Amino acid sequence: MRQLYSFFIQVFEWLLPVLGLFSAKLKEFRQVRRDVFSKLRSDLHSDDQVIWVHAASLGEYEQAVPVLEGLRENYPAAKIVLTFFSPSGYSVRKNTPLADVVTYLPLDTLANAREFVGLVKPILAIFVKYEFWPNYLHALQRQKVQTLLISGVFRESQPFFKWYGSWMKSSLSAFNYFFLQNEESLRALNKLGYSNAAVSGDTRFDRVARQRTYDNRLEFIEEFRQNQVLLVCGSTWPEDEKLLIDFINNTAAKVVVAPHKIEAEKVDRFIKQLKRKTQKYSGYDKDQLRSAGVLVLDHVGLLSKVYYYADVAYVGGAAGNTGLHNILEPATFGIPIVTGMHIEKFQEAQDLRKLAGLFTVSNPDEANSVLNKLIADKAFREQTGMIAGHFISSQTGATKTILDYLNSQTLTA
Repeated sequence: MRQLYSFFIQVFEWLLPVLGLFSAKLKEFRQVRRDVFSKLRSDLHSDDQVIWVHAASLGEYEQAVPVLEGLRENYPAAKIVLTFFSPSGYSVRKNTPLADVVTYLPLDTLANAREFVGLVKPILAIFVKYEFWPNYLHALQRQKVQTLLISGVFRESQPFFKWYGSWMKSSLSAFNYFFLQNEESLRALNKLGYSNAAVSGDTRFDRVARQRTYDNRLEFIEEFRQNQVLLVCGSTWPEDEKLLIDFINNTAAKVVVAPHKIEAEKVDRFIKQLKRKTQKYSGYDKDQLRSAGVLVLDHVGLLSKVYYYADVAYVGGAAGNTGLHNILEPATFGIPIVTGMHIEKFQEAQDLRKLAGLFTVSNPDEANSVLNKLIADKAFREQTGMIAGHFISSQTGATKTILDYLNSQTLTA
């Protein structure tokens, strides 16, 4: 079956130049991967000790950050190669100081996997969450590279547990150790016959907890907020905006809206629905900002700091089917969270809702009710926020467990 899988991946790679004529996304997919091997040959030398970290996208990168920081500290002589599969990760973090080389991961063909591992020659490979590429894992195992999965998640809905994907189980033998997010994942992995695993937790908790120690000050938010109650609506999609528009138009609170996709036409269309004075971050005027009721954050990379100023946060993605965005970033600052209803696949959101630190809403009336209470009732707001902050603090420690394990190992080329 691995041969059949490899054949189809190879055919897809061969067809990409043609498919790219009909799809801009596939054209970009091919173009950004064309120079990966030449970049590796240019940036790496035969005597480099390399640690390879792979994250599918931006979310997985955020999970890797505290481990990357630890690797920088513990292995200062090593070069870190960071790969992404998705443009949303690479385009935002291609200049991160936490890695020496940042690039895309070529498709999982036999030839690509062999060439990539042969060029990088890692002394350690780390995959994040549920990145399982059989040919890359096979190549790492053949070269006897120490390989870890961090913040791992296993569910019985994954291909490993289905008749058509059971062949992939053997590729998991490439991992020396699995650091898992929860007991459910451990039980699922055990069913596959693997016991070299521990429940360490999710490194995202360490990542967001560290945000509290950084300088989060933003002058433009202080100008906008003017010591009023602030609602921050982060990573919103059109479905979220439909839930929120009535509340935003009628609340006395200041509101920041940070759309997930920053496209000028869509941002302007949203602003036209607002009845309150609104400013965009791009090209804002200080005097106008002070008197505005709504600020649209049409810029990436600031949201985690904006949450520092929030009294209440609405986190987007769960009003539709796009997937809930990061609730941990606002929760770490001890503020209550509101989301859409679709949180079934997001354990941290389900756990926080059980603790009454997160509320889900399904329509504008419910959104109005919950948000009005949180805005108006300071004691209720602070009590709910305290639950969210404690939830973050109680879940930290995964990074230390991973780094302690690595410190007990001998990493050699």
